[in-house]
Amino acid sequence: MHGRVKLKSTAQQEEEKRKEREKKLKIYVAGRDAIFTKRLEGVLDDEALQLTQQLLSSNPDFATLWNYRREILLHLETVREEDDVQKMYEAELLFLESCLKVNPKSYGSWHHRGWVSARLPRPDWARELGLCDRCLSLDDRNFHCWDYRRMVVKMSGVPVDQELQFTDRLIGSNFSNYSSWHYRSTLLPLLHPESPDPPSPCHQHSHSSPPPSPQTHSHRVCEEQLLKAVSSVSLPFSAEREEMISCVFVSREEERVAVAFSRPVNASSSGLMLVLDGQPQRVEWRSVHPHFRHSPVWICALPPGTISDIINEHNLTVHWTEKHTHRDCALYTGRSESWCRDSATDQELFRSELSVEKTSVLQSELQSCNQLLELEPQNKWCLLTIVLLMRALDPLGYERETLSHFQTLKEVDSMRSAYYGDLCSKFMIENTILKMEYAEVRVFSLSDKNLTMLCHLDQLLLVTHINLSCNQLLRLPPQFAMLQCLEVLEADDNAIENLDGLYYLPKLQEVSLKNNQISKLSDLQLLTSCPKLTCLDLRGNPVTQIANIQSELTELLPSVTDLLI
Repeated sequence: MHGRVKLKSTAQQEEEKRKEREKKLKIYVAGRDAIFTKRLEGVLDDEALQLTQQLLSSNPDFATLWNYRREILLHLETVREEDDVQKMYEAELLFLESCLKVNPKSYGSWHHRGWVSARLPRPDWARELGLCDRCLSLDDRNFHCWDYRRMVVKMSGVPVDQELQFTDRLIGSNFSNYSSWHYRSTLLPLLHPESPDPPSPCHQHSHSSPPPSPQTHSHRVCEEQLLKAVSSVSLPFSAEREEMISCVFVSREEERVAVAFSRPVNASSSGLMLVLDGQPQRVEWRSVHPHFRHSPVWICALPPGTISDIINEHNLTVHWTEKHTHRDCALYTGRSESWCRDSATDQELFRSELSVEKTSVLQSELQSCNQLLELEPQNKWCLLTIVLLMRALDPLGYERETLSHFQTLKEVDSMRSAYYGDLCSKFMIENTILKMEYAEVRVFSLSDKNLTMLCHLDQLLLVTHINLSCNQLLRLPPQFAMLQCLEVLEADDNAIENLDGLYYLPKLQEVSLKNNQISKLSDLQLLTSCPKLTCLDLRGNPVTQIANIQSELTELLPSVTDLLI
């Protein structure tokens, strides 16, 4: 029909695009080969500079071309006057701006710009800062630009307070500008080198008067408070435990010794020596699991008949020659087992002891952050900071509030819900260990706590009964083998499919694993290393659907007399 535009079919369009790409590729390859030839011949002229510019304009991430271009510029710098060199490098900066428009995150372009700026006879640092401002306004996560800005600030001597104002502006427009947060954290110590808590008008205002309007200043106040709070909270968790033998356990019946250290060690190379009744013993130390070359818990078997006589008293000393320390333990007459350990308080285990001054500061910060949370109830940074402050001040006293905040964090930041679940599990285990210590019991109960992982298992060497039922555990990790005194394990209603940690637990008698995900007979193989196991409950596991499972289990675990499937 006359007057109508003829539309090309999709196939025609694709074919024309293919031909156009092939044409461009041939030109590009020809230009590349010409450049490589010139470089091989040592040609350092304007023509080579122009050729590299043509290719880099379309592909600014060709590192070899940038290297060749710098070689050319260095040569031209030696044969030209200073004014000409200034114009040459200014033209180079203009060319680089066009490259950054093609790819704002081109490593080669930003690196080359830093090189050029450093060689300019008369650099215009204000112009470079303006370029950084424009690029960061388009993408505040452009870390290449952030690196370049730090270089420009250093070279030009921009005042620190001016850069702080710059971070104020960016954070004011986007509270989740993580790059600005990080940059600000490096600037504050420069501005206040002798003050851990630099004064701030916003900070003073938030403490002395009602908080400002959320529409105008809530982000600024929150930023100031969270930064200060986080720096304060880092202190109570920074102390490391002294390297020491934390516990020695001896069993008369099994004729063995278990030793717990304050950190993982390799006993075979750490100079561990056992002395019994004044006589050094030739024993072989082994970790609690074959997977571990370094472990906090090591065990050894004593020669048969050494301590089996219940009418005699025995004195043991474990020497850690590498650290010039030792620990004594007495096995009294009539006792089947004995241990020696320090009382583990929360300050020694999970946090540093707080001075009166630090406690006062943290309490003040907690109050301020709670006020900020009223302004922004779903601010994850504020919630997490409050959790850390509560942990530093009183982990047991704030347990209920901590659990509530973790639940909120999982809802408002669902992409990191697994992280919050693991962190909450860690804190709950720490709290339960503290409660067990204060009560001086050997029973560890954490049922129905939504646990997603296990940790601090080296602190449970003396536990005889553990209840982990109704959680979200997927496995019993190899570290579980550190529970060398465990007699009863309850882990019903989880999602456990791996039992790596049930390895050589010499006192284990009862195991309940109802309603888990154990699916293969081989998953239960490690239970054969537990010589006293007599009761096993596997109801509700896929493995119970295997044909002849009763007879298979009876053959695999002949010591089990009470099998529930």
